Amino acid sequence: MGTQPLAPLDLAFWNMESAGHPMHLAALGVFTADAPGAARHAAELLATRAAAVPGLRMRIRDVTVPVGGAARVPAADFDPLEHVRLAEPVADFHAAAATAMGHPLDRAKPPWEAVVLPAEGDGTSFAVLFKFHHALADGLRALTLGAAIMDPGGLPGRPPSVPASASPPGRRAPDRAAPRPLSGRLLGTVADLTRALDIGAAVARATWDVRSTPALTSRPTGTRRTAGVVLDLDDVHRVRKSAGGTVNDVLIALVAGALRRWLEGRGESSEGVAPRALIPVSRRRPRTAHPQGNRLSGYLVRLPVGEPDPLARLRSVRAAMDRNKDAGPHRGAGAIALLADHVPALGHRVSGPVVAQAARLLFDILVTSVPLPSLGLRLGGCPLTEVYPLAPLAHGQSLAVAVSTYRGRVHFGLVADAVAVPDLDALARALTTELAALAAATDG
Repeated sequence: MGTQPLAPLDLAFWNMESAGHPMHLAALGVFTADAPGAARHAAELLATRAAAVPGLRMRIRDVTVPVGGAARVPAADFDPLEHVRLAEPVADFHAAAATAMGHPLDRAKPPWEAVVLPAEGDGTSFAVLFKFHHALADGLRALTLGAAIMDPGGLPGRPPSVPASASPPGRRAPDRAAPRPLSGRLLGTVADLTRALDIGAAVARATWDVRSTPALTSRPTGTRRTAGVVLDLDDVHRVRKSAGGTVNDVLIALVAGALRRWLEGRGESSEGVAPRALIPVSRRRPRTAHPQGNRLSGYLVRLPVGEPDPLARLRSVRAAMDRNKDAGPHRGAGAIALLADHVPALGHRVSGPVVAQAARLLFDILVTSVPLPSLGLRLGGCPLTEVYPLAPLAHGQSLAVAVSTYRGRVHFGLVADAVAVPDLDALARALTTELAALAAATDG
């Protein structure tokens, strides 16, 4: 695997990182152990298999052209034992994951790691925290890399690329080497500028008349707390079938309702509160060739936290998501990530820290969905029973929410600033309560 220049958004993620705000995403997987030494065996397997995965050997280094750019390059001195670590037995997987989430990855090495966490006691379970820098992999790419070091058999294969000869009859495959005429390049530049201005205007409009809550903002402390909750996917589907919309609409509405319950439990008012949630949207096209880098846009949704009725909250979320889908992922304030394509490499290098600190001006909370295969995964023969996705925490924000569905269950992974949100477990419990309330409202 040769040198791979970083795409603009990858370069932005690389330059936005600071010691207090690492830009890695993660997943905490919990496995049922079949023997007391299962955790140690899992660590040995991960190190052995990582050595054979080219994508895990890539480090990121600066390049001279373009100025300010960077690229993924094979690490000649790659040692998987520097990336796979067997920790001491722990009593709480989430507490151990929180500590690891606060530590940035080593930028001089391939930016990923796997921390194997044995459970205290009888050794009936262990967990693995996989961390990948966002410049190395987005959610889909991280899934591919993670699956490559799990047990073989039944794992999703690499989608076949479409050869040029597969073009529809009568339609000539485009010649990618042919330069665009000057007129086409000028029109493309004008279109790009127009799109950038549209997005910028949408971002400005989205910041007007916003009522959020101080609970979602904080002075950066560099501390982390994580929590997880598992819900039954069948319950989510029953709500969806009764109330309409999509599974994603229901999951976002659950976040809105849980935030309301959490604020009320703190004794804080939720009246009129409507924080802006950034919902990332992948622009990858399945079963076609695509760049290795992040291909993201997003939707911006006002979470109806101030609305007291669970069904009304769901209807509000559904309407907002429908408006976003009608506009498409290339328009609107949520498409802020697309502006990265219009910034030169040196601009990312210079402005990265400034952009990172401006995150809370653009959105109040991240709510992201991470895809997982429906088939059961194993490591050393031990089945993966729970998997909690964990998102990076933006500068000045106190909470990020990630969600995945796996084998008929919905897993929410919550990451928070530990000082600003010492009661994160209460928010996790509120998600369960909110689903019960939605189910009761739809049954009634």
